[in-house]
Amino acid sequence: VQLVESGGGLVQAGGSLRLSCAAFGSTFSINAMGWYRQAPGKQRESVATVTRAGGSMNYAESVKGRFTISRGDAKDTIYLQMNSLKPEDTAVYFCHAETLSDPYGWRDYWGQGTQVTVSS
Repeated sequence: VQLVESGGGLVQAGGSLRLSCAAFGSTFSINAMGWYRQAPGKQRESVATVTRAGGSMNYAESVKGRFTISRGDAKDTIYLQMNSLKPEDTAVYFCHAETLSDPYGWRDYWGQGTQVTVSS
């Protein structure tokens, strides 16, 4: 599975950005997709995830009410709409896919990352 991200950039606090991630390859094996982020000197953290089958969504407490994850019609693309951005949202955002297939079992795939910078 290959993940290609787009979006990101520089925005002022209170602004909005939208990230996109398209999956290619053995997408039939994807169980869930989501967004993680990593700020300088910090560990990578989950931001939002969505399951491929049922569309169940989960959000980090820090982004609830501000960020929305959604899927494209083909379910191979996800989006992250980020509103009311804060300087503490500044990080590299990574698209993630979790797959389950025989004989590989569970596997994780990552996009190349896209920088989001929120100025105060």
